[in-house]
Amino acid sequence: MRIAILGNGGFGTAMALSLARAGREVALWGHDPAYTGQIAATRRNPRYLEDVELPASVLVSADAAAVLHGADAVLVAVPTQHIRGVVNSLRGLLGTTLPLVSLAKGLEQASGLRPSEVIAAVAGNASRVLVLSGPSHAEEIARGLPTTVVLAGDNEPVVRRLQEQLATPTFRIYRNEDLMGVELCGALKNVIALAAGVADGLGYGDNTKAAILSRGIFEMARFGLAAGARERTFHGLAGVGDLAVTAFSRHGRNRAFGERIGRGETLEQALSASPKVAEGVWTSRVVVERARRLGVEMPLCEAVCDILFHGLAPQRAVRALMERDPKAED
Repeated sequence: MRIAILGNGGFGTAMALSLARAGREVALWGHDPAYTGQIAATRRNPRYLEDVELPASVLVSADAAAVLHGADAVLVAVPTQHIRGVVNSLRGLLGTTLPLVSLAKGLEQASGLRPSEVIAAVAGNASRVLVLSGPSHAEEIARGLPTTVVLAGDNEPVVRRLQEQLATPTFRIYRNEDLMGVELCGALKNVIALAAGVADGLGYGDNTKAAILSRGIFEMARFGLAAGARERTFHGLAGVGDLAVTAFSRHGRNRAFGERIGRGETLEQALSASPKVAEGVWTSRVVVERARRLGVEMPLCEAVCDILFHGLAPQRAVRALMERDPKAED
């Protein structure tokens, strides 16, 4: 199988490494010709994934036609807010039946759509769009450390075929029929991980983080159920698993972003500190707006949104959460 990967950020590069090691034919596309050319020449990606080397067998190019030529499947490893523009620009090369697998974890700001919905709206044929998600830091995939994720889609034969072809001895894939739930888990967990990072930045302890994560899963599942997803998805790899790894790991960019905010940095200062995208920043605003329309209570997500976009001091946000009316655990 020949696999094309759109996006030479950390995750796209890590997937290229993983698949190449397993003997797959891989091509990696980047939108910036100068930087992509640097990666092709040096076989290294210092901006997004340090200390790893791409094998010579991986085609690295800013020429989308060359990357997509003969592809049997396409992995879309582009930040959520850029998916629409990238897919639209390459639409003529994607055909109508080529499987498109979204690796993004967020919600589009302008529309509130999930990444798979954006891809389907632009490229057509929603049945060919799949989602790959779960606890999967690029830094660990690139090192060949054991990783387990889930693959979701509506076309079962395609899901089964890609489950086999994308898996490697250190990258295990489970199937999941709940595409919406898997994708919402990936988006919502980033917001909760941001909240956990804020607590870290404030110097709070394990008790605080445990409360944020356990209550956060309730919020995620409530939102998912109201949107039409399955509750059990939120208690599996895509939900609890991905939330845990994002909220605790030194690699968790949303946790790290929240920590900067908790230490007193402004939104603009934290955004300029790293080229890596913290999807939870933009997702928080979309989630709060959608939750209000759905009639879902999400105090943690609202607190994150208020801290980031409405000037609420982190300490005041914590105090407000602790002083909420007593209630039964749901």
